[in-house]
Amino acid sequence: MLSLIGISMILIIVILLVWGKASPIVAMIAVPLIGAFIAGFGLDEIALFFEAGIDKVLNVAIMFIFAILFFGVLQDTGFFEPIIKAMVRLTKGNVVTVAVGTAAIGMVAHLDGAGATTFLLTIPALLPLYKRLHMSPYLLVLIVGLSASIMNMVPWAGPTGRVAGVLDMSPVELWYPLIPVQLIGIVLVLALAFGLGVREKKRIAKMGLAEAAASSMSEADLQEALRSISSHGDKALKRYHLIWANALIFVGVLIILVAELLPAGYSFMVGLVLALVVNYPNVQTQMDRVKAHSPSALLMAAVILAAGTFLGIIDESGMLESIAVDSISILPAAILPVLHLIVGLFGVPFDMVTSTDAYYYALFPIVESITAQVGVASTSTAYAMIIGNVVGTFVSPLAPAVWLAVGLAGIDMGKYIRYAFFWVWGFSIVLVLLAVLIGVIQF
Repeated sequence: MLSLIGISMILIIVILLVWGKASPIVAMIAVPLIGAFIAGFGLDEIALFFEAGIDKVLNVAIMFIFAILFFGVLQDTGFFEPIIKAMVRLTKGNVVTVAVGTAAIGMVAHLDGAGATTFLLTIPALLPLYKRLHMSPYLLVLIVGLSASIMNMVPWAGPTGRVAGVLDMSPVELWYPLIPVQLIGIVLVLALAFGLGVREKKRIAKMGLAEAAASSMSEADLQEALRSISSHGDKALKRYHLIWANALIFVGVLIILVAELLPAGYSFMVGLVLALVVNYPNVQTQMDRVKAHSPSALLMAAVILAAGTFLGIIDESGMLESIAVDSISILPAAILPVLHLIVGLFGVPFDMVTSTDAYYYALFPIVESITAQVGVASTSTAYAMIIGNVVGTFVSPLAPAVWLAVGLAGIDMGKYIRYAFFWVWGFSIVLVLLAVLIGVIQF
């Protein structure tokens, strides 16, 4: 009975999220509550489930709030603009160089872990360059999306934080073993960008535009691209003269995070305070900056807390354990020890049919419970599912940032999926297998 109710809850949440019939907050609060009542639990028991679930995700929610505020303020100051401008200048004259440079720019732009910001910074700046060289805008979105997905493993981005909340552990601690995978991923993205650039150059040559593709970007086009980068945000808030001070703050926060000198949430709190005081001494301006970025921060925190209620009910009620035990009796024994690997290898297709929240808050707990029963470490299951899925984030039509990217580039969503899907899935499979090879994913 508990298994049936638990599976029904998960399926209903996934269906509601995939088909857009309910927001993540509504789905992950209302459905588990109804499920708990059907299972015969009273209000006192549900209250205990809620408290246990919130305790699991509270630290992650706090980290997300202040990470989004911190990176939002740095974006306001124009901190990342000089790096992106330098890359645009360096990559203006050759199709292959532009493709590789796009990958590097995408990684830098996604240091804040926000997909929408990444596309807003990169696509308007690089699109004129792509048009000038007759390069496909579909290639632009694909490379930026792949680059952003590799950086999306950082603890203040969505996937790692969500999984850390489910496992009730520090996002930074969970992230450590992912660092080698990220480094490998960076090299692979640059290599793939190079290969795609060579392919694109051949395509342009076949069109009889080889001379145009080999020429440098005109000074007018270059200046227009640079202006596009500078135009992002409010000019009155830019603090280019404080870039070195902001660099010290940024690097300091990263060092504190990696060294775990302070809890992740507190690290971003301190970083936010320093960024506000250094860049905007005026109290009203400080409050305005916090207010400007609060909607994004609070929305993410609200989703995480809502997921906490779902996790508390499905775990503390015994539903998750019941699903795992019953699944073990049904699934072939040979599959159980490698179930997490199988799901990881199909992470990109899963991302096409499940939202990020459904994948990490509904599917992951089930797979983790099943594999844990046969001795697979929870973190190994987490890494398999993160690495397999994170690359698919920016090709899924269920991700709002992808629609933003498609709109900015002026391309068709369906055609983009056909153009990018197999490159993304193939990249994901290679990354998962390499993670197995270096021991990050174990059986």
